[in-house]
Amino acid sequence: MPVRIGVPKEIKTLEFRVGMTPSGVQEVIADGHQVIVETNAGIGIGEDDASYKAAGATVVATAAEVFAAADMIVKVKEPQLNECEMLRPDQVLFTYLHLAADRAQTEALVKSGTTAIAYETVTAKDGSLPLLTPMSEVAGRLSIQCGAFALHKVNGGCGKLLGGVPGVAPAKVLVIGGGVSGANAADMAVGLGADVTILDRSLPRLRQLNDIWGGRVNTVYSTGHAIDELVIDADLVIGAVLVAGATAPKLVTADHIKKMRPGSVVVDISIDQGGCFETSHATTHADPTYVVDEVVHYCVANMPGAVPRTSTYALTNATLPFVKSLANLGWKEALTRDPHLANGLNVCSGRINHEVVARDLGYDYQSAADSLKAV
Repeated sequence: MPVRIGVPKEIKTLEFRVGMTPSGVQEVIADGHQVIVETNAGIGIGEDDASYKAAGATVVATAAEVFAAADMIVKVKEPQLNECEMLRPDQVLFTYLHLAADRAQTEALVKSGTTAIAYETVTAKDGSLPLLTPMSEVAGRLSIQCGAFALHKVNGGCGKLLGGVPGVAPAKVLVIGGGVSGANAADMAVGLGADVTILDRSLPRLRQLNDIWGGRVNTVYSTGHAIDELVIDADLVIGAVLVAGATAPKLVTADHIKKMRPGSVVVDISIDQGGCFETSHATTHADPTYVVDEVVHYCVANMPGAVPRTSTYALTNATLPFVKSLANLGWKEALTRDPHLANGLNVCSGRINHEVVARDLGYDYQSAADSLKAV
């Protein structure tokens, strides 16, 4: 049975990505489905309405028309509260949610009765997070670009060039977390010639990271003592900590920030999940930084939105097989057949289906399996 897939224009502040590229639209239409796209939804990635029409999509004037017509909504960022009001119990939402750090959105989704599947908690057979990975790669690489820019004196930084020059020492970069975003941050920092240290709690991962760069990075097992020493000695600290679905732990305290050198910079990639610095609060691309105790904080909650073309194509490459599965099989059958996709189920029929989200926000938890049986 054909499914009507809706792609609204993203409305979060300065969010230029879009849920599907024209090539992705063409793929699902070839499977016999319909795609409804809001006008100018792809303008931020350089794809106009004509590109979507050429791929077979129907272009409509408003988000309300998209939400009213669609069986499944495919987005990038979490629905804003006015979008939540347009969701229906018979609808599927497939997007990033990051619910553990967003009580208002969680309450709105529960109230809507919709079925909400979160990109960031879909898993792969090896336990990785395939729909979070591409944006983690982008955010990790961007964190170094943004951090290096914030180090400029005119931007409030201490005036250090990340890689230094012959005769002048490079900046010290500390990356907390050796996962996908942390590794990509380190890769960029090493490429620019910085003095890079990575903290992680997995010895096998630290060995792997050491092998990748042939000893050009310092790998340190993450303890409270290590954080105490390394944070205050760093010029740029990248927070790249992830606990899937859960609120990020506050590993860098306000006291650490006070002890850092004036003009140091911190970039919190974990801000979508509440942030891993005690002094973090979400910012936007319009106003990305603020200063606490003479330390510049960059905490933009949708970092990959700064490079929307790269980000959207990378994201569609990862999400398209799941979009096709949800459309071709129907969401219930798709989740029943694929337990890894079922791990993405966060909200269904007013119940929370992700255990750590339920725990962090104080909701009763219902497993995805039980929800599938109930609907």
